[in-house]
Amino acid sequence: MANFLHLLACAFGLGSWVAVNGLWVELPLIVNALPEGWELPSFLTVIIQLANLGPLLVTIMHKLCPGRLNERAVIYSILSIGIISCILLIFFWDKTTVVAGAPHSTAFFIITFFLSLVDCTSSVTFLPFMMQLPPKYITTYFIGEGLSGFIPGVIALAQGVGMAKCVNTSQTVGNHTEEEVWSMQTEYLPPNFSTEVFFSFLAAMMCISLVAFLGLNRLPRTFELSTENLVPDTVGSVSSGLENPVAETDGEERKPQREEGEKAERHHSTYQLVYIYFLVVWVNASTNGLLPSVQTYSCMPYGNLAYHLSAALASVANPVACTIAMFFQNRSLIFLGMLTVLGTGFGSYNMAMAAMSPCPLLHGSAAGEAIIVISWLLFTGTLSYVKVMVGVILRDRSHSALVWCGAAAQMGSLVGSVTMFPLVNVYQLFKSGDVCNTQCPS
Repeated sequence: MANFLHLLACAFGLGSWVAVNGLWVELPLIVNALPEGWELPSFLTVIIQLANLGPLLVTIMHKLCPGRLNERAVIYSILSIGIISCILLIFFWDKTTVVAGAPHSTAFFIITFFLSLVDCTSSVTFLPFMMQLPPKYITTYFIGEGLSGFIPGVIALAQGVGMAKCVNTSQTVGNHTEEEVWSMQTEYLPPNFSTEVFFSFLAAMMCISLVAFLGLNRLPRTFELSTENLVPDTVGSVSSGLENPVAETDGEERKPQREEGEKAERHHSTYQLVYIYFLVVWVNASTNGLLPSVQTYSCMPYGNLAYHLSAALASVANPVACTIAMFFQNRSLIFLGMLTVLGTGFGSYNMAMAAMSPCPLLHGSAAGEAIIVISWLLFTGTLSYVKVMVGVILRDRSHSALVWCGAAAQMGSLVGSVTMFPLVNVYQLFKSGDVCNTQCPS
């Protein structure tokens, strides 16, 4: 029975961020088909931030009407919306409409908003539901949440997203002379399976999450907690589940975690707390807003293979870093600061290559492709570890510290997205190009 519960908890966590993660790893193929082209990621970052309306409404309901919100009904609703949205993506992801005299991916943006609404709202509904089970299942849930980024990345690697080659083609010019002009053109090779099939995988994984939730709802209610004690028990359960996977929910077992949290609260000074929250804001601004908006510009000049690998491997690096953080924890603020500087260095290199687009360093060489892929991989991995460890530190401090951590994370993501959108789409500081036709100085 316990193994079955672990399986259900893991499958339930799979539906948390699988849709948005799937969109990001599929971008190397999508950007070549939609009219926004290389500007598409900057639109997605803003849409995802707008979808935080969902968790905001849930939070307001908890504040204004404590105990009145039916979380099971909310979870059923958002999982159903996620499944329907993934199915709609299969048929309408490449449909365009003319807005202000130019074609735009209106259907794709609307569906993406609802998928983002599902994933963002899952952050404030899935975990509170899991608190109704013994804390040992919380760890399994987080594993499933990590797989929501890992599995789409692996599927994208198997798909072979957006591979291309340069071919010499001729074009007839002139009405009478019919002169042939030869030029290099980019020819995109078909992937191992289509975008429609990939979105079908996403819909299937959302269905698996819904079935797992149905199974968890049919369990005996011997584990259920009262809604009045949900918030304080949530903090203790998360601490207990991460630090001691076999712990139970009684007060005696949670004493070490409470004492550790009280000790942490006394330990950190005001300056250290400001420093910690600065890390939260900066890391989330970088990973969720600043760099994702220009990933196309930093990778596409090196070819679709580089963009494909950087998107897929970066998606895999996030859950891997979170898993490492679960087993090898280093709470030293100096160490986390150094790791943040290191990750920012990789991010700065990625941003510099985007600014130099379409002629970045080592353009047209295998070394340039390898360096940009590794840089994106290490950027995501290092800052993901920092993100998890800062969350652990604030979790052990107090519940309010964890709430402010979430607020700081959302503020950083919003600031990063809003900052980059006009730079990319209004002022057009970043230039696109064709890997086959771009002539760069040697």
